[in-house]
Amino acid sequence: MNTPPSPPGVERTDGSAVRIGALVPLTRPGWVEAGRHLLAGLELGVREVNDTGGIAGRPLELVVRDTAADPRRAAAAVDEVAGLGVAALAGEYHSVVARAAAARADALGLPFLCSSAVLDALTEQPTEWVARLAPAQSHGWRIYADFLLGAGHSRIAVAAQPSVYWASGTRVLRDHLVPRGGTVIELDMGALSPTAVCDELVGHRATALLLLVGHPEPAVPIVRAVRRDPRLAEVMIGAPAGQPEFAGWATSLGDDGAAIPFLRYLPERLGPLGTRVGTALRERLAEAPSFVAFEGYDTVAVLADVLRSHGVDRARIAESWPRVTVEGTRGRIRFSRTPDISVWQWAWAPVQVVDRDPAEPERFRILHTG
Repeated sequence: MNTPPSPPGVERTDGSAVRIGALVPLTRPGWVEAGRHLLAGLELGVREVNDTGGIAGRPLELVVRDTAADPRRAAAAVDEVAGLGVAALAGEYHSVVARAAAARADALGLPFLCSSAVLDALTEQPTEWVARLAPAQSHGWRIYADFLLGAGHSRIAVAAQPSVYWASGTRVLRDHLVPRGGTVIELDMGALSPTAVCDELVGHRATALLLLVGHPEPAVPIVRAVRRDPRLAEVMIGAPAGQPEFAGWATSLGDDGAAIPFLRYLPERLGPLGTRVGTALRERLAEAPSFVAFEGYDTVAVLADVLRSHGVDRARIAESWPRVTVEGTRGRIRFSRTPDISVWQWAWAPVQVVDRDPAEPERFRILHTG
C-alpha cells in the first residue's frame, strides 16, 4: 500500500524512530551562537546513541524547532512537536523562552528536560513534568556575587535591560550583596546611552559594572565606552550571564573583551567522557565548545538512559526523574527537589567564574569556583 505524501509543513514518521523535540534559538534575535552550540551537543549525543544501538533497536531522532528567543513561538513549537508524537522535549537556552515552553509542556503532559536556561521559576507551580540540567540563577549568581566581594568590589553598578531574567538576576545580586556590605546601583539601559553609563559610574563611585544586557547591542558599545573613558580605568566590567563565552564576543571586541568575568558551568578539569566529547564537539563546531554544547550532549545522555530504562510513555518518563543517575560530561547527574525551585533540578552542575586572558584572549582563566 502506498503512503500518501505528507502535506507541506508536516513531517511524516513511520513510527520506527523514537523522537525528541528540540527547542533551540537558531535565528535572531535569539542568541544564535548559543543555539548552534546547544544543537551541536544534542546532535552529537543522538549520533552516539544511534551508533550504540539506539533505543531498544530503534533510532533516536531530533525534531528541531527554532525559537528565535520568542516565548510565543516556543509555546507553539511545543504544541506542534507534541502533536508529532515526540516522547519528550529538550533544549532551549533563553530563560524566558524556556519558561513559556515549560508551562506549555506541563499543561500538555509532555516531559521536558531543559538544557541551559537558569531562571529559578521555570513554572509558576511545582511540576513533575519538567527537569533541568543548568544551575538555577539564584545558585550561580550568588557564587558570582561571592566572587565580586572576594575581589574587593562593594559598589556594583548593574546596567540592565527590561526583562524578567535580568530583573531576577539583579534581585539575586542585591539580596546576596547588601547584607554583606555591598551596594547595587541599577542603571536603566532603556534610558541611558553608553556615554551616560560612564557618567553614572563616575557619579556613583562604582568599582564594577555588570552587563545585564543583550549582545552585541548594547553590550559591545557599553564595553567600548567604558574601556575608552580614562576616569574608569580601574572599573571592572562583568557579564554574569556568559556573553564572553562565545567567539562572537572576542570577534566584536578584540582586546576590549578580555578581563570581563562571567559564569560558565564546567569543572576545572574534564574527566575522560568530557574530554572525549569535547574533542568531538570541537570537530563538529570547528571551534572550542562552550559549556552550552556540553549541556546539549548531557541532555541526550539523560533522555537516552531514561528511554532505555522506562520506555517512551510520557508519564513513565516524567516519573523517572528522581531515579536518574547518569554519568554526564561534567559529573554524575541526579535530579532532586530543591527549595524554591519548581522543577526537578540537577543540584548542581559545576560553576566557575572565568574571563578571557588579556595576554591571550582565546584562553580562559578560572578566577573562582562554586
